[in-house]
Amino acid sequence: MADIITPDLCDEFPEVKVVEPGFINYGGNRAFGGEIVTVKCYEDNSVVKEQVGLPGNGRVMVVDGGASKRHALLGDMLAEKAANNGWAGIIIYGCIRDVDEIRKTPLGVQALGTQPRKSEKRGLGDLNVTLTFGGVTFEPGQYVYADNNGIIVSEKPLV
Repeated sequence: MADIITPDLCDEFPEVKVVEPGFINYGGNRAFGGEIVTVKCYEDNSVVKEQVGLPGNGRVMVVDGGASKRHALLGDMLAEKAANNGWAGIIIYGCIRDVDEIRKTPLGVQALGTQPRKSEKRGLGDLNVTLTFGGVTFEPGQYVYADNNGIIVSEKPLV
């Protein structure tokens, strides 16, 4: 994939949607992008765990965790599994844990913050639903690009 530089993409494609600031880049891959797969869950990463076990095919999982900072929705083992299965990245509207290991993992990861407590496992969550957070609506099949400058969403592939 070509270099992803979100300011340059915004200049070239002014129609992109820009997610409000607040996300922190934690992954080993500092810039990433791909087709969106959505997950909606709250303090339960069961669906995230299922999805990272499937072929990612260069896609990006966008997870609406309701901005909860009480439980982490991604840790080092799931990040490693996602990287091994070909996911380009994971964006979490919530928290992650095991940051030092995730920084070594060849995966793009952005989240609101960190929390050492693992998520609950109740088997709850929705896959491929419309999500809205950060002032942007995410639809499965759209494209998302992220780097240290921010996160953008496009109807079509940009790189």
